[in-house]
Amino acid sequence: MTLIRAQQVAAVLLTAIGLTSPVRSEASMELARSKNCIACHSVDKQVLGPAYKEVAAKYAGDKEALARLTKKIREGGVGVWGQVPMPANPQVTEAEAQTLAKWVLGLK
Repeated sequence: MTLIRAQQVAAVLLTAIGLTSPVRSEASMELARSKNCIACHSVDKQVLGPAYKEVAAKYAGDKEALARLTKKIREGGVGVWGQVPMPANPQVTEAEAQTLAKWVLGLK
């Protein structure tokens, strides 16, 4: 089996068991756009706030990360990534915040 074919098979298997999904990923990115998260964040480079991939790396292996990020998305905060505050986002529902947090934590 070629490397490319093996990668394709792995992607299909991961998608089938729910560990990754291009459709879900695009939907999450669209949610981030619609909630204006992209004004301060990017997937792979720092804007005003940290890159989402940096966030995923920082919280890799942290069992409380999903709850912590879900709360931070809605309530905002300061100090974890420097002194630039992340504003509260009350327009983001709890379910939306959890979807965004899962997506960010799943980025590699």
